[in-house]
Formats: sequence, structure tokens, C-alpha cells
Amino acid sequence: MKERKWPHTTYAAWLLAIYALMFVALAVKPRDRATWVLEIAPAVIAVSLLIITRNSFPLSRVSYSLLFLFLCLHTLGAHFTYSAVPYDEWSQTLLGQRINALFGWHRNHFDRLVHFCYGLLVAYPVREVFLRIAGVRGFWGYFLPLDLTMSTSMIYELIEWGLAVVVGSDAGNAYLGSQGDPWDAQKDMALASLGALIAMLVTAAINWKWKRDFAIELAESLRVKRRRPLGEDALVKPGARAADAAKA
Repeated sequence: MKERKWPHTTYAAWLLAIYALMFVALAVKPRDRATWVLEIAPAVIAVSLLIITRNSFPLSRVSYSLLFLFLCLHTLGAHFTYSAVPYDEWSQTLLGQRINALFGWHRNHFDRLVHFCYGLLVAYPVREVFLRIAGVRGFWGYFLPLDLTMSTSMIYELIEWGLAVVVGSDAGNAYLGSQGDPWDAQKDMALASLGALIAMLVTAAINWKWKRDFAIELAESLRVKRRRPLGEDALVKPGARAADAAKA
């Protein structure tokens, strides 16, 4: 008898239910309500999009699981504010050792962890979207998710900066969460990029191991499809573009 797999919709519904319980629990008495609203807004938008597209564009269980983990981390950070998540107290209670003291850290690094996990956990779902909608293959199926993760990390840092300027006061500073580090934004972007790079390297290694046509697909993705230049040449000579399309 074949093992019956859990339907995607059922699996996603269970993850949503668990996240909803966590969301409600952490929405009660956050450390700073104004900062919580700013921090939780992207998560609400992301979950809403996933719910809206659950039938027209369901993701794989792997992608849903990775996004679930990231959203849990983000929601936890929004409750305490990223710079005040008490992981040191938790580690002292559970392990008898403070993490900051163990590594010689002098700031709260929870925000660094979440930025790294943004790349590590979100790059694969982004890759799935690229493969299924844009139809990218080979090299571009690994590079474009990395590129988009890096660019969205940069955009988020700009949004953080802009909102902190507009909101001002303590809420803006708590939302920005730089903790006095002038290179905070650059370090956050670097960690997100590193996480995405690791995710794509692991994915590529798995595909290299199990996909027989991995090398062929990689080479084909780098082959020049149209030898004629585009830009102004394509505008001046529309007939050449049609001829290229016919040869492809």
C-alpha cells in the first residue's frame, strides 16, 4: 500500500493555524506597541499574500516550512523589539550560560540572526517562484533568487531608515535597531546575502547529486540564445528581431 501524502492545503493550513496562535499570543502586550505595528506589518502582508494565492499558486511543503520558520522568528522579534529579545536570559535559564558572554558579544544579536535567516529561509521559496513563473533554469535558477534576496534586503534597510526618520522619537530608533552601530545596515545586508548564498549552494549541491541533467541544464542556461544585439538595433530593425525569434 502506498503511503498517502499530506495534501499541500492541509499542511499549509496547519502551519497557518500554529502561526496564528503564536501571532495572537505575541500580539498581547508587546514591549512597544508602536514599534510592534511597524515590525509586524510586513509579516501580515506576507501571510495575506500566501493565503490569497493558496489555491492559484500553492507552494511546496519545503517552501511553506521555511517561510513559517522565518515568520516565527520575525514575529518574536516584533514582540520584544529586535534589540531587546532576551535570548541571553533564556540561554542562562536553559543552559546555565549566557550566549553573549560565551562569544564575547556586547550587543543584542537577534536582529543579525533574523537577517541571516531571511536569506537562508526565503531564498528557496523565491527560487520556486522564479522556476514556476519565469521558467528560469540552470545558473539563473540559483543566481536570481540570490540577487532578489540581496536587493530586497537593501530595500528593507531603506524602508527602515525612511520610517525611522518619519516616525522619529523612540519608536523610530527601536524600529531601526542599529544599537549605535554605524555599519548596522551594511552588516544586515551582508548576513542576508550570506544566508541566501548558503541556501542556493546547498540547493545546487543537492541537484548536482540527484539530477542527471544538472550539468546539461547549467550549460544550456549560459548558452547565447540570440546573437544579434537588442536595444537600439532591435528598434531600428524589427525584421531582424523576428528572424532571430524564428531561428531560436
